[in-house]
Amino acid sequence: MNINRSLGTRLMVVSLLGIIAGLALLIVTPSGKAIPAFSRKYQTSCTTCHNNYPELNDFGVAFKKRGFKFPTDDETFVKQEPVLLGSKAQKEAFPEAVYPGEIPGSVPIAFRYEGNLNWNASQPEPAVATVGYVPRTDLFVPNTFTIISAGSFGPNFSFWIDDDLSAGGSGANGGLGDGWLKYNDLGRVFHLPKDSLNVRFGQFELDLPFTQARTPYLSGYDVFSQTNVAQNPCPGTILPGTVCQTANNGFSLGDPQRGIEIGGYPNDGNFTWDVAVVDGTGSAYGYPSSLFTRNTKDVYLRSSYQFNLEKDPESRHAIRAAGPTGPHDHTSIRVGGFYYYGQNQQNFGGTSFGSVGLTNTLNEPFYRVGGDIRYKFRDKLEIYGMGMVGHDDNHFLTVDTAGVGTLTAAHAVTYTGGFVAGNYWIYPWLIATMRYDFVNSPSDYWNLVSQGRTRNDIRPGYQILLRANIKIVGEYTHAWGVPYQDASGNTLYYRPNTFITGIDYVF
Repeated sequence: MNINRSLGTRLMVVSLLGIIAGLALLIVTPSGKAIPAFSRKYQTSCTTCHNNYPELNDFGVAFKKRGFKFPTDDETFVKQEPVLLGSKAQKEAFPEAVYPGEIPGSVPIAFRYEGNLNWNASQPEPAVATVGYVPRTDLFVPNTFTIISAGSFGPNFSFWIDDDLSAGGSGANGGLGDGWLKYNDLGRVFHLPKDSLNVRFGQFELDLPFTQARTPYLSGYDVFSQTNVAQNPCPGTILPGTVCQTANNGFSLGDPQRGIEIGGYPNDGNFTWDVAVVDGTGSAYGYPSSLFTRNTKDVYLRSSYQFNLEKDPESRHAIRAAGPTGPHDHTSIRVGGFYYYGQNQQNFGGTSFGSVGLTNTLNEPFYRVGGDIRYKFRDKLEIYGMGMVGHDDNHFLTVDTAGVGTLTAAHAVTYTGGFVAGNYWIYPWLIATMRYDFVNSPSDYWNLVSQGRTRNDIRPGYQILLRANIKIVGEYTHAWGVPYQDASGNTLYYRPNTFITGIDYVF
């Protein structure tokens, strides 16, 4: 064990020296410009919209709200003119002619690549298989290679498509993230304030308090990946003499959803609201759940308000606050809340549970509810966090020796979770990060998913912007206990404490 630790320490030192050498090499190279899709269109730096990409600053939020257009005088800033699809005469002749539109002047495509070094402090015996996780030290992990296309089709339509061409070094592991079309300012038809009503259709991440799909961190938020499964859940094939619990919901709030979303931010102000009707997605215990075994639709609600705390009234209402050193993010506090409601359908007698003498479909309602808060001090500090409660209705399923099943009500399956995070900009290009995640799930504890009822992760890290589109990222995770089986089949636990560092760039 001492030999292994010594080798691991030496390996980490050598790897860090290699990274430092790479940093030095990059720093002395000629300065480059960020050239993703919007940087090309406007001939501007990525830092216009991002203080630490992919996280948006105040201007970037306004740019996104406007359908990927500058909040004011967009036409004067565009350097790549769009291709017009029609003439003004067609607009005047509508509906006797096709309404004119436009497409971007060049193909609006960008790429993002991430590759990391993983170092694990400890791992179980090599001959023993772990459950769901194989810790190892790897000099280079080709994480994800993503293609991104986004832009606008005229003053009201905007679109976004991102697809992981490769994940974990394998193209087979990639897949579509978001793919949607949005119509901005539909409310003008009803004489509502500007941008009070917008409509989005397709596959998209819900309007979460903090994005899971485009987080600047190397790891996602634990609570957004949490599923909810009862203690002693019913298996895929139920035999006579079985007693189990039916709640087996593979839904997680961070998954991309397919549906329709309406929302708005009246007069491009600090109040936002959102309502989405979605299919509901997820899977659990190796067989389909949610999307594949039910025909009901889920509903997601969210609203938030940002209080700008700048002393100068003009700065409080500006897109970005003004100061002696130029524009910066507002000093602000944002508060919000969200609610997700759905029904997890258990199709007894069908593919999910096999024939157990039941032919009805069991509808088990579930909800996720939470609140969030974020404090920002200009471009120097942000502290934010959120808490969430998950609740699933549940039943006991008892199958007698004749194969006849009966259902009785059981206690709901619940969990709580959340996180607190802080980012500090030591310099505009050097950011120190810290995050604490927790999930309290009694059923996960009884199902031997975790060593305790509460799973805790502490993640200090750093982000170094070598250029506006190239950064070195690093994160250490002090992890919760993960199960594995020893040679006798006993369940043991270890903490896969991991240090990850690597490079992230877009072009």
